[in-house]
Amino acid sequence: MRMTSLAILLSLALAGPSWAAPCGNTGAGFDAWKKDFAQQAKKAGVKKKGLQALAQTQYATRTIAADRNQKSFKYSLEKFMQVRGANTIVAQGRKRKAANPQFYAALEQQYGVPAGVLIAIHGMETGFGNFMGDSQVVSAITTLAYDCRRSEFFVPHAIGALKLVDQGSITMATKGAKHGELGHTQFLPGNALTYGVDATGDRRVDFYNLTDAMASTANFLRKKGWKPGRGYQPGQPNFAVIQQWNAATVYQKSIAIMAQRIDN
Repeated sequence: MRMTSLAILLSLALAGPSWAAPCGNTGAGFDAWKKDFAQQAKKAGVKKKGLQALAQTQYATRTIAADRNQKSFKYSLEKFMQVRGANTIVAQGRKRKAANPQFYAALEQQYGVPAGVLIAIHGMETGFGNFMGDSQVVSAITTLAYDCRRSEFFVPHAIGALKLVDQGSITMATKGAKHGELGHTQFLPGNALTYGVDATGDRRVDFYNLTDAMASTANFLRKKGWKPGRGYQPGQPNFAVIQQWNAATVYQKSIAIMAQRIDN
């Protein structure tokens, strides 16, 4: 037992910087963690602007409070849809589709994703862009990468956010949801980096521009395996792709139901 304990202590001592700034459950170690994370980010390809953004981040207490208090996904499907205003989303979604049919037809032609699915996601995420969040995206996602609760999940998205800063897609002033989601359909930064589309042709992927955001959403679903012309209700081929957008079962089923009502 003594030899085992000594070996563990030696291995910890030799581990060096990786043990200098562990994850934390309060803001006390956040600044120390950022210095360590900066090295990880640099190795991952983050450049000067991204590293400067990381240095400016602050521990997001509202993000932590929101992460500890998620209740809506525990609702029944009926309750969840009622709380999220499903009937309103469907009614407004039908009007949006009717007002701009060529836009949605072009997206479906290119990516194979029906208008109803894209519109339902847009309505569910931000009320069709009416509220896209009031939290600093980079600070929020970096805080979640530091927080011990789901650090492993959020670290790639924190790296993604810093790379988006490098690319000019977001800045430290960019506001989004409390978990760092951004734009019209609330992309997590890592997904935004991977699946973002410059649909306007201005050489910048802008998730706060409706055209870029909807094309990016369609691209995400297609790259995740969307099969054009196939069904998307539970048990049908494309429902598994909707599941890739959000992990909550009630959310997935709500999107499928609302999308079908908008399309029909």
